[in-house]
Amino acid sequence: MSVGLAFLTKDKVEELANEIIEKGKLSGKESKEFFEELLKKSEESSQKVEEQIKIIINDTLKKMNLATRDELSEIKEELKKMKQAMKQKGEKA
Repeated sequence: MSVGLAFLTKDKVEELANEIIEKGKLSGKESKEFFEELLKKSEESSQKVEEQIKIIINDTLKKMNLATRDELSEIKEELKKMKQAMKQKGEKA
């Protein structure tokens, strides 16, 4: 159920709560509490799913042995410095 909640939008949560209210299963106060709790659980589940996806992606990238954006930036900076040093020594870059 938590994975399903992760993909519910606020509108869908509200729609679900309204359906339950219309069927007379909850009072006005209970429905508000139910809606707020369902929305909270939906947001928490969404965050957990997002965190798990990030972990899986990072693990996969590490296994693929790909350079990160930061590593590529460092390499670019080093190349820039090397070119400048070569120009100062009069070598062709």
